[in-house]
Amino acid sequence: MERSESRMTRTGKLRARRELFACFPAILLAMLCVTSANAHNGPPFPIITDQRVGPCIISLWTHPDVGLGTFFVMVDPLPGGTVPKDLKIQIGVQPVSGRLPEVVYSAWPENQRGQVEFKTEVQFDQQEYWKVRLILASSAGGGEALSKVEATPPGFGRWDLLLYMLPFLGVSFLWFSAITKRRRLRKLRVQQET
Repeated sequence: MERSESRMTRTGKLRARRELFACFPAILLAMLCVTSANAHNGPPFPIITDQRVGPCIISLWTHPDVGLGTFFVMVDPLPGGTVPKDLKIQIGVQPVSGRLPEVVYSAWPENQRGQVEFKTEVQFDQQEYWKVRLILASSAGGGEALSKVEATPPGFGRWDLLLYMLPFLGVSFLWFSAITKRRRLRKLRVQQET
């Protein structure tokens, strides 16, 4: 009797391992699909880095979500200089396709413990590439820097549902497997007792 039970538990463990390994291809496929999505999800990223614009060194970071995109401008003085007190920064955006005219947004200063930083929010009406123009003006001089960025839907776009369903599907699969296994074991015990 003990040998048949130990054999049953071994075969049960082997089946459980096989079922677990059977899940791996589906999980890997889901991960590959998620990483191939074009959406930006995460912290801002740079589109201009340490570029001289007028009397300053500028870095422009963005979080380009469709709807409301955010731009952060980090300002450093030239070596031996200072950042002008009357510094004004604007960000102009326009679709690369030219379907809309450029819209210019004023940036406001952010308090960042010794780092001069400006922030602005812009409207991106759809997912596509946009021209970005940084405009700097001050009594010490001004200048412009150009770049482009792809506005992307917030989150992972159409893959959100799959990504957020994966944990629930995994738990459901494990629960269903456990219930099925328990029923099989009960049937085997009943058959052995009779």
